[in-house]
Amino acid sequence: QVQLQESGPGLVKPSQTLSLTCTVSGASINANDYSWTWIRQSPGKGLEWMGSILNDGSTYYSPSLKSRTSGSGDTPKNQFTLQLRFMTPEDTAVYYCARRPIMGHKDYDYWGQGTQVTVSS
Repeated sequence: QVQLQESGPGLVKPSQTLSLTCTVSGASINANDYSWTWIRQSPGKGLEWMGSILNDGSTYYSPSLKSRTSGSGDTPKNQFTLQLRFMTPEDTAVYYCARRPIMGHKDYDYWGQGTQVTVSS
């Protein structure tokens, strides 16, 4: 089966950069039928799409986060990463990585369990 696992710090200080890694097993991030995606959920809010990476390395980011977001894939490690700069308390959320089929307007089919990230001094 396909499994995704987020890893990274649980606590980040304001103004610092969050770096998260999603480790994938059971599928390759080089698969051309899927995008690999970061999503977060803040308290009292719904799920927010942050960005995605495709097998060719192309990245796409939410307009609201694009200015401080970056990501990449590491094919040998079968991992993809997220960096979110200039963190604020409003960035406190559960962060998920997930897979989504590219074609056919399909929903995400596999999710990581999520990792809590708290921004606090």
